[in-house]
Amino acid sequence: MTRLFGTDGVRGLANRELTAALALGLAQASAVVLTQGRHADARRREGRRPTAVLARDPRISGEFLGAAVAAGLASSGVDVLDAGVISTPAAAFLVDDSGADFGVMISASHNPAPDNGIKFFAFGGKKLPDAVEDRIEAMMDSERLMPIGGEVGRIRRFADAEDRYVVHLLGAIRNRLDGIHVVLDCANGAASAVSPEVFTDLGATVTLIGADPDGLNINDGVGSTHLDKLAAAVLEHGADVGIAHDGDADRCLAVDASGNVVDGDQIMAILAVALKERGDLNDDTLVVTVMSNLGLKRAMQEHGITVVETGVGDRYVLEEMNAHGYSLGGEQSGHVVFTKHATTGDGVLTGLSLVAEMARTGKTLAELAAVMTVFPQVLINVKGVDRAALAGHAVIDAAVAEAEAELGDSGRVLLRPSGTEALVRVMVEAASQEDADRVAHRLADVVREQLAVDAA
Repeated sequence: MTRLFGTDGVRGLANRELTAALALGLAQASAVVLTQGRHADARRREGRRPTAVLARDPRISGEFLGAAVAAGLASSGVDVLDAGVISTPAAAFLVDDSGADFGVMISASHNPAPDNGIKFFAFGGKKLPDAVEDRIEAMMDSERLMPIGGEVGRIRRFADAEDRYVVHLLGAIRNRLDGIHVVLDCANGAASAVSPEVFTDLGATVTLIGADPDGLNINDGVGSTHLDKLAAAVLEHGADVGIAHDGDADRCLAVDASGNVVDGDQIMAILAVALKERGDLNDDTLVVTVMSNLGLKRAMQEHGITVVETGVGDRYVLEEMNAHGYSLGGEQSGHVVFTKHATTGDGVLTGLSLVAEMARTGKTLAELAAVMTVFPQVLINVKGVDRAALAGHAVIDAAVAEAEAELGDSGRVLLRPSGTEALVRVMVEAASQEDADRVAHRLADVVREQLAVDAA
């Protein structure tokens, strides 16, 4: 049986896989599972109902899905604080800041408008571990909470949600951004109001693109997965830097004044060195995934910073950070987590921190990004290969060993089965693009050939 929850909540085509009925059921099940802690018990002893924060990005389907979630929670005896359209990291912050028992965010992140998703935050604004998601899924086939009268939950507008989050962001940045011209691409998403406000409040000159959401244009040719327009706007306006968010603003990527992309690895390298210099990088350690560039690891080694690797997914980065008290981590895709200020990746906070470092040092983004050399990276998806077929395969293992010996210290190889599809990702990094292409395609061919041999 396919697991309902994926790597980041429940996602699907809205009104097909992700229906109002499913949203209602998920909300009712979450009301059972996520109100069993000591915090909810304390509320009940005081004669108060459990509370949940509800938020969404601006895609049109979030309106009916949000209504279904609110109905499911209130009908289960949970008071709902409806924060409206606000980013995923803002929702997580508000769960913690308001003392709510849990939170629900309706968003499909960087996916196109027809998709949507539902993710949950536990008390304190933390992402749910797999085991808790499994309990919610199992509870959907069980009896619901059905309170009556005064035990039914209320649905109220979280009137100062955005203001609280803005104050939080302003308090997290140590210096102003005066004199820096920033082009902001908000992906026509959840940060379209807040991100321009905080950059402007901190003194930056701001030019906006992708900041006019209409419910249908989220991530449509703009945002962190479509950087061409941002790069063009930076060049057109002679700006110092471009900052791009995705639809729910938990990511941040950048472009420098020449229009060159600065990815999540480079952003983490800049911020890790800065945090270490001021004594704020706990244990002088940066947490990344196995997909982070070899150049990042080399650069961190040169600056005396330990790199800890996790599996792919910001939730696994967070688990490692929380387990050991690390202060900075993230992914190449632009999920960057500062545990001092956030419980999840925050694209607005990341962008502010990056531009603040430019302002503090007086350096251009290109100069800061030169802290690491990006090794050419090639990623090839080979379809039709499941995890079991790849494990312990002698011929494939031998091909990988040969490639690793050929690259030596100047590159690396990673074969990673997808967690959601029958495919394997062949990733190769090397000192030159030519070497990376050659080795990656050779390994992909070996995987394909062995798949055909095994199937014959």
